[in-house]
Amino acid sequence: MTAPAGCICLQLRTELDAGNHVQRMRQNLMRGRLGRSRIGIVSGIVRPTAMAPHGEAHTVASGDGNGNFTSMVAEIDPKCIVPEEHRATEADASSFDDSVERSVPVIDISALVQKSSDESAISRVVEQIGAACKEWGFFQAINHGVPQELLDELAAAEREFFALPLEEKKRVNRSITNAWGYANDELTKRTRDWKECFDFGPTYYPDLPDDHESNLSQDGFNQWPEGRPKFKSVLTRYFDVMTGLSTKLLEAIAMSLGLEADYFHQYFGKKHSSIMRLNFYPICPDPTVVMGVNRHKDAGALTVISQDDVGGLQVLNGGKWIGVKPIKGAFVINIGDMMQVWTNDIYKSPVHRVLANKLSARYSTPYFFNPAYETFCAPIEACVKPGTEPAYQPVSWAQYRLKRYEGDVSDRGEEVQIAQYVKG
Repeated sequence: MTAPAGCICLQLRTELDAGNHVQRMRQNLMRGRLGRSRIGIVSGIVRPTAMAPHGEAHTVASGDGNGNFTSMVAEIDPKCIVPEEHRATEADASSFDDSVERSVPVIDISALVQKSSDESAISRVVEQIGAACKEWGFFQAINHGVPQELLDELAAAEREFFALPLEEKKRVNRSITNAWGYANDELTKRTRDWKECFDFGPTYYPDLPDDHESNLSQDGFNQWPEGRPKFKSVLTRYFDVMTGLSTKLLEAIAMSLGLEADYFHQYFGKKHSSIMRLNFYPICPDPTVVMGVNRHKDAGALTVISQDDVGGLQVLNGGKWIGVKPIKGAFVINIGDMMQVWTNDIYKSPVHRVLANKLSARYSTPYFFNPAYETFCAPIEACVKPGTEPAYQPVSWAQYRLKRYEGDVSDRGEEVQIAQYVKG
């Protein structure tokens, strides 16, 4: 369901609507207020000190620009401390053991991505994906057709970026008015994540500069580290591949619901608002009091994650935290809040988190497949039982995304949650 022109309303804390918000960003861009030299610098997840109190010293990753890390001693920032009831236990940390009885499903999706003529093979994959979405909201996809060479290039680019000197990474800092760029102070559930990240989105007109007015979206415009064209080239190529793979997965989800394969296409198109993120989780001196990322649900339609072999991603299932054990070359897939709304709770957005690690740093690359900003998400008629009311009121994706980002970058009350849109 797409809203008529002019109906969408975005709510910033100052109650700006979408048009005014984007117009203000365009005006600031023209005045140079959003230029790279004017992006605000945010504080880090640690505070430098000669030696932290209570023996809580920790190595902060930075580098010389050539992939060589240096370090400094620092204490844990109090904003990183997770409330005691949400901290990881030793049992949680062991959830990657082979002795664990339950694990996230692993699905061979080759028939789906290779456009197999064997309809029964496609049907089996669709059925498996539907069952995984219903029981877990998570699965791992293997034989997905993405070349290992591209995954290796991505991993190398990610490591090179995070090894840059902190000052260089901060030249492309995110801000409250531009969601694209580097950050090391993101919040989840009002707790600072133990991570660094780099975000970017689609460039609608690749032949124009990223900061051209035509490429400005609700989220801002893409920023790239200067003098590193290969970094941009690898990431944008991977972004396009992920868009294609996500579209095929979305088609399988549609079929699993008894819908036409292209049902969800109407909400995405060329103006989808997807996000790609590079994550770096530094070694942590005390993983019992902090989280790489606190418990949360993803906001959009679905997420495709490439992770290294360290582990740390966990999903809450059956009242227990279950580790998503790394499989070389596999993608981790999970559904988000908008899919929960569309399916009227048939498929639910899963709660998940990332543990911090005192022995190894971790890298991951999630791709968040999000609908176009103007989309209003509402329960699909076929997913609502006859004689019952839809569980959710229509959700403006643009408004939901904006509120969620505001929660990511500022400590201003409770994050927006999909439960707030339940009809009552």
